[in-house]
Amino acid sequence: MIQPGLARIHRLLEHSHVPWRAVHVAGTNGKGSVCAYVSAMLHAANIKVGRFTSPHLIDRWDCITIEEKVIDESKFRKVEHAVKLRDSAAHIEASEFELLTATAFELFTQEKIQVGVVEVGVGGRQDATNIIHNPLATVITKIGKDHQSLLGTTIEDIASHKAGIIKPGVACVVDATNQGSVLQVLEATAQHVGAKPLHRITNHVHEESTDLQKYLADSDLESHQMLNLRLGYHAAMIAAQHIDPPPGSLALLEGARRACWPGRLQTLDLRELTGRKEPVVVDGAHNAQSAAVLGSYVNKRVRTESRPVTWIVGASIGKELQELFSSLFQFQDNIVAVEFGPVDGMPWVSPVSSASILKVARSLAVKGSLQYAGQDVFRALQLATETAAGDPIVIGGSLYLVSDVLRLLRDSECAKVSSSSA
Repeated sequence: MIQPGLARIHRLLEHSHVPWRAVHVAGTNGKGSVCAYVSAMLHAANIKVGRFTSPHLIDRWDCITIEEKVIDESKFRKVEHAVKLRDSAAHIEASEFELLTATAFELFTQEKIQVGVVEVGVGGRQDATNIIHNPLATVITKIGKDHQSLLGTTIEDIASHKAGIIKPGVACVVDATNQGSVLQVLEATAQHVGAKPLHRITNHVHEESTDLQKYLADSDLESHQMLNLRLGYHAAMIAAQHIDPPPGSLALLEGARRACWPGRLQTLDLRELTGRKEPVVVDGAHNAQSAAVLGSYVNKRVRTESRPVTWIVGASIGKELQELFSSLFQFQDNIVAVEFGPVDGMPWVSPVSSASILKVARSLAVKGSLQYAGQDVFRALQLATETAAGDPIVIGGSLYLVSDVLRLLRDSECAKVSSSSA
């Protein structure tokens, strides 16, 4: 379970040397994408960089990368084992996420990185990652309502938790499209702790450098992706000023071209699993704010005139299903509801029932096909392929569901390779 507070992580790492500096990223939506951009940019500038994001996507260790490559499983397990022994010997009783955070930080030190790009787990102020005390830069992305049981019911309460990563004398890059009351909380916190003035990133691209403007003009990014890239770019520029010699903007932007963040507006080929020839869109949107972005993207780029979208959807217990799916479903759409499987290292995460999702679909006046797949994600893919008959398929509602789909694809490809080499 999630256990806010820094006492346990302090005890886990109290004798550990942490020579690397960090870019620390909090927010409700977009923080993983920002981390991916910052990491890719610094790597392209020949800075040795590690990245720690959560949750993992397919394997428990793929949330930790060194030089843009997932940490070797054997290295991960060796350091994790040492951390767990330390936890047991000292009777710390750290949470799963605290053990994972300590493992990531120890690996960063072991691999001799220069900069660690670290995503907050939940909130900010009491999150285990906030043991970082002297970051190169902090970033706060779009803030919305999520994890209210831990962070509070108002968006200002949530913003206060996120603002906890702002540090004295450190620049904080902020998504200035956040609502005014959120920005007031962030500004007040920055002034209170003695941080540098907030580095506000607005929707006005003309405020950017010529190099960045040209890059954005030539890209095919959605508006929220552009904003996340710009947040990452400014954080990377601030961090790079501490490197001798500091890289130029063109080196960083070359890294942005290579940035990869699976499970977010990703296109998949399901031919090996279902025989479907047309691509499928997957996205881990799991709250009202991110679902609205996904819904806009689908309406703009995926829907074809008068043809329904077939959705494969799941969700975690605790999510506001009505808010989550109202931005996605249209009356003519087809819905295949499914329950994702157990999440390795996160036993407190459970799926809502397929029946609950279809009940919401009915309340939203969806008139297309409504189907249960229970706990069988493979069956959900088959049902959707049959139902869509070549029309668009989108998978969303939960990053854990997306993970299950990606794992099925990987296992299918591994089985194919094994068969061909036999």
